[in-house]
Amino acid sequence: MGEAEFERLLDAVNAAIAPVPEVDFIAGLTAYGRLPEAANDNGLTWPLVPFPDGWHAAC
Repeated sequence: MGEAEFERLLDAVNAAIAPVPEVDFIAGLTAYGRLPEAANDNGLTWPLVPFPDGWHAAC
C-alpha cells in the first residue's frame, strides 16, 4: 500500500467516525425560564448557629 492510498484510507476512516453535530444541549436546558424547585423547599432559611469559643471549622 502506497502513501497516497494510506492517506485516502485515513480520510475515509476519519469521515466515517466523525462526530455528528447535535443541537446545543446546554442551550436547550436554559430555554424554559426558571429552574424547578425542590419538593421539600419551604422557603425558610436556616439560622446562623455560631461555634462555641475555641471551636473551628474547615470545609
